Amino acid sequence: MSAAPGPWGGGKVPAGASHEGHRSASPHAPHVVEIQHLPKAHRLPPLRPSLPVGVAALAVGLGIVAVLMLLAGALVLMNAFLGATIVPSSLFIATSVDAWGAAILVVLGAAVLALARSLWDLERWSLWVSVGTVFLGLSYLFFTGSITVLFVLLLVVFVYLLLVRHHFY
Repeated sequence: MSAAPGPWGGGKVPAGASHEGHRSASPHAPHVVEIQHLPKAHRLPPLRPSLPVGVAALAVGLGIVAVLMLLAGALVLMNAFLGATIVPSSLFIATSVDAWGAAILVVLGAAVLALARSLWDLERWSLWVSVGTVFLGLSYLFFTGSITVLFVLLLVVFVYLLLVRHHFY
């Protein structure tokens, strides 16, 4: 054995061993493996919750409704402020809406579009806004005695949103 110091002090290293962490090539020398450093720490990428199919369908449906609301309000506003001949009345989605109603449609359409985008991104506030809105709709239908297919559909959406709440962050 040689008197070369080991990496952690003055220990002895077998004659055929090196300091690079290799085994000795000599068949008579004991197999000594020296580790000079620890491997790099393995870091997992941050987990991003996956988008549930029902939440994706709800977000797409809300996005379509929001675009229709924006379009309806914008067409009425264009006709109200730019003249009645700019937009033909056959293109109107909402025919009995005045300028104030159209402005409200545009604002609500923008809010619903933001909600749809946030549901797609799985933001927690959009989950609770959706749950609260569905609950208000369920309450209205229940207390007016309208237990219909719409009530059952809203009840299914309400329970589903509560079941997938752990996907939101």
